[in-house]
Amino acid sequence: MQVAICQQLQQSTAIASKDVTSTVEPILKVLFARETAAHLKSGPQDIIHIYPPWQKLLLQNANVPVIMNTYFSQKVLLSEHLETREKTHGPAKMLIRKNIISLAQTFRLNDLEDDIPRESSENQCDSKEQPSTLSTLNDSLLEMVESQGAVGWREVQVRVVIQRVYCLPAREGFRCQVQENKPTHAASIINSDQPNDAYGMFSEVQLQSLNSAEGIEQYCRRWEGKFCCLAGMKILQRTTRGRTLGLFSLIDSLWPPVVPVKVPGQSQDSEMMTTNLPPPSFCYILTVQSGEIHVKIDEEEQISNLYQPPPLRGLKEILQIDGCNVRCSFWAQVLYLRLQTKHNVPINQREIWLFVTDFTLQNVVHIVPKVVAVSVATSCVLSAEVIEALAAASRPVLFRDALWGNGRIICVERTVLLLQKPLLYSAAGADLSELTGPVKLDELDSTTQANSICTVRGTVVGVNESTAFSWPTCDRCGNGKLELYPQDRLLYCNRCSEAVISPVLKMQLEVFLSCPSRSQSTVKVKLLQRTISSLLMSSPTEDGSYEVKSVLGKEVGFLHCYVHSVTSHPSCVGLEEIVLLEAVRN
Repeated sequence: MQVAICQQLQQSTAIASKDVTSTVEPILKVLFARETAAHLKSGPQDIIHIYPPWQKLLLQNANVPVIMNTYFSQKVLLSEHLETREKTHGPAKMLIRKNIISLAQTFRLNDLEDDIPRESSENQCDSKEQPSTLSTLNDSLLEMVESQGAVGWREVQVRVVIQRVYCLPAREGFRCQVQENKPTHAASIINSDQPNDAYGMFSEVQLQSLNSAEGIEQYCRRWEGKFCCLAGMKILQRTTRGRTLGLFSLIDSLWPPVVPVKVPGQSQDSEMMTTNLPPPSFCYILTVQSGEIHVKIDEEEQISNLYQPPPLRGLKEILQIDGCNVRCSFWAQVLYLRLQTKHNVPINQREIWLFVTDFTLQNVVHIVPKVVAVSVATSCVLSAEVIEALAAASRPVLFRDALWGNGRIICVERTVLLLQKPLLYSAAGADLSELTGPVKLDELDSTTQANSICTVRGTVVGVNESTAFSWPTCDRCGNGKLELYPQDRLLYCNRCSEAVISPVLKMQLEVFLSCPSRSQSTVKVKLLQRTISSLLMSSPTEDGSYEVKSVLGKEVGFLHCYVHSVTSHPSCVGLEEIVLLEAVRN
């Protein structure tokens, strides 16, 4: 906690045409949390603008009020000539921009019955009259929030640019009428659009106009980069960087702005800045007033120059990023999909693993893996179309705003998976190259890690007899749960409601391999049916069983395998043979 002795600034209502005014104001003690103080990096003579909802505390037997809950604070940068003037005339007179609404005016600090000297009536402002003095179209989110308060605004509109559109999982208690197992509501990241009064502030607007994730792709295409006028908004939540890391990791990916922004405290004609500006430390999450939706989007308008499409990177570049919780976007081919295997978790709530590659990985030798695992958390909303497409065939997918950190790529809240090539990215020169030849996987070696896929070849040196078994299946539908009727000693299939005359024998078999690429390790592989059949081509014994010696010494490979486990003491690798998704045929 940091305690700052501050002098409250008061704006003179008598001056309407000048940018600055000077007054002598009362003294305040302002409490800043550690993270807020670290972000502000304030010192003597600095001006700090504190946004709502701050609180004033009057202590008994103390004549200096205390200001608390100052998480939403921003430093006002002074120009050099103002700083020189302060050094000459002292701190008694300070300069502020005229459009900054003072704390005393907005929250009526001087109206309390205490020993603090009162200002004259001409300097007092009734907050109820403020909305009428504002224009019907505003371009500053912060000024709108500050002047209208938490109750929201109806008559005044804020013009913004939509940076992102995505779906979020519906929170418990949040009203949303949907028919899916995972209800969602739409949200977008926006920022103010006018360069002459744009401070790079962001907000998240949560709407219920999208009832599911099914239309997210078309809304991304129609809305992103367009101007939008918001009305009927209210504050759903005020949040800081420490409270919502996921939201601020997305905001950080949009910082700094591509168009120069104004710096608080400077005059309108001063030079605008795009460098050396700290990213926002707080954010307002907005929603519509109950029963009201006033979001006007001009879909025919051209893309704003404030819009920042996600920069697409190759997977090789992403794997070499230093840092944690970094948003990244990439265009990659999905080779294999795997559901989380925890049986106590419902299928629609299980984590999904997607194994992907791109041309930047396929063309590199022994530097980075040729295939990368991408975790899709349950908080990442996927449409039914995307899930069906991923499970059906190998296809390129746009992963937008995934999270990179600690050697993993994770799709979390606010990550979007798209099946179509985005036109905006192609126009911006983004590399959306697709694989043309056969996909290569890394061969099992000493660098292979768990939860990856690889190829393996070797010689069978043993069989895990404790897990080997076989069972009959229906030759028509493949049902493996056949019933034996003792009357006629025939197998019956409940699905077909018929007797199974020629059942197909299925087997489970795990073998131990001697692999030249990992000669010092025990390699155990759970084989697929087709590989088992090729190993057991020799005739079985009279009772239908097979001798272990009939498979020893046989060569297998190359097999595509999922790596379950890798241990060093003892050195052992557990693999499961898999089938990669077939590529989509155009």
